[in-house]
Amino acid sequence: MGRAAAVCAVLGVLWWASVRLAWTGVGCEEWGCLPPALGLVVAISLALLAGFALALERVGVRPGRRVALVAAGVLVVLRLAGESLPSWTSPLADLTAAGAAFAGAGALAAFMTEPAVARRWKVVAALGLAALLPIALAASLARYGL
Repeated sequence: MGRAAAVCAVLGVLWWASVRLAWTGVGCEEWGCLPPALGLVVAISLALLAGFALALERVGVRPGRRVALVAAGVLVVLRLAGESLPSWTSPLADLTAAGAAFAGAGALAAFMTEPAVARRWKVVAALGLAALLPIALAASLARYGL
């Protein structure tokens, strides 16, 4: 789990820097440029997901492809849950949050794909992850209302 977390944290920092650079390069200031900018972010994310599997296999986290797919799913849930959090203007805080989210996703994915882990613990982890969404929604509703 530690190797998966470390690799995913590094790749998370790389993803953050690539997306930030791409977004700055597009210079999106109006709605018309939003589709190409989002397409570029999706392309970067998919390329990095492919790199996840290779990097994880390289450091001995197996099966790298399955761990990468589970980590991607965890990242989607974390991203959706993170929408309820207040945003910050500091790029360093944003970078740290991206690295931490990717590291957590990698560690959880390695845990959930480990054959030696009992099935009940995998179910508990999946339910805990799924519980983040309604908790985030409730927090967002409490803060901003309907």
